[in-house]
Amino acid sequence: MFEPNHSSHNDTNNTNNSNHTDLPLEILAFTVGDEEYGIDIQKVQELRSYNSVTRIANAAEHMKGVVNLRGVIVPMIDMRIKLNLGTPTYNDFTVVIVLNLAGNTVGIVVDNVSDVVTLSLNQIKPAPSFDTSVNANYILGLGTIDERMLILVNVEEMISAAEINIDHRLAA
Repeated sequence: MFEPNHSSHNDTNNTNNSNHTDLPLEILAFTVGDEEYGIDIQKVQELRSYNSVTRIANAAEHMKGVVNLRGVIVPMIDMRIKLNLGTPTYNDFTVVIVLNLAGNTVGIVVDNVSDVVTLSLNQIKPAPSFDTSVNANYILGLGTIDERMLILVNVEEMISAAEINIDHRLAA
């Protein structure tokens, strides 16, 4: 998604000497706690205000429950809890980002959504290295816009297949 090095692509037939990696990336920026994150806008299905959910017994704490979105059961994951960023508060700014991940629909609850930003590849810096006690496999890099920094995340890495497929377990 954000990887600038696609050297396996042979671009000899392109007369303007550029390739698809030169294209800017559109990122949805949102906040969780005091940090600003960014995800590929192409993964976003819609934005919704936060409403009550149906809790699932014995679900992980960050799994807020499910909602019925036009006939589709959508699991809701609270990112503040999932990322261990403190106790969530729900207010008029709380937003659910409904994502389409490999044909599955999942909602992530975030503190607010700020905007859609366009990043060129030279605005994306590599993710820092962490010791093995920190699971940061979902961090793709850091997007920089002037003094602003977005933690760019791969939502497929951040959210497990089990969390995405909760609707299939409920139907069984």
